[in-house]
Amino acid sequence: MLKNKKLKILAAGDIHGDFDIAKKLSKKGKKGKVDLVVLAGDIYGYSGEGEGILSPFKEAGQKVVFVPGNLDFDKNLEDLGRVGKNIDNYYVSYGGIGIVGIGSPNWKLSLNEEDLKSIKRNFSRMRNKKKILVSHLHAEGTKAEFSGVPGEKVLREAVEEFKPDLLIAAHIHEGEGIEDKIGTTRVIQVGKKGKILEI
Repeated sequence: MLKNKKLKILAAGDIHGDFDIAKKLSKKGKKGKVDLVVLAGDIYGYSGEGEGILSPFKEAGQKVVFVPGNLDFDKNLEDLGRVGKNIDNYYVSYGGIGIVGIGSPNWKLSLNEEDLKSIKRNFSRMRNKKKILVSHLHAEGTKAEFSGVPGEKVLREAVEEFKPDLLIAAHIHEGEGIEDKIGTTRVIQVGKKGKILEI
């Protein structure tokens, strides 16, 4: 990848086991010539449907990283891991951009001190100048709280300390497309339509 070339990503979430949505997202990524697909959780559905859900991305030769959402259970992660890279409590470097993930699998609906330690550890290890934080849940004090669902203090604290270029979150379906800022960090709520971003 050229030094000054921007990384183009397709960010989405809340697919909920719907293969039609997965196919549409893959087509959108192909048309947009994205370098990477980032999925912010709830890839599987409410009744556990979704086995093979990442196959459209695989068939298109697209690279996928993901964090699990509250509807993604441990038993689903092996299936998802055959195509995508699970970055829950982990980080990857892609195209010179560092991407830290914090998921909320197994019906987890809030983040805790251990999650904060994980995020801090991964940001501290990272040597990339440009950074992205990917979470299924949204941050405290952001516009996604209009839903009545409080945001996560852990995410807010991590963003304020490490100042990633982007925070990508999902979970609040009706919040898809909302953009916000925490300091210099651009905060994007994504959903099943997906959003193409450049960094």
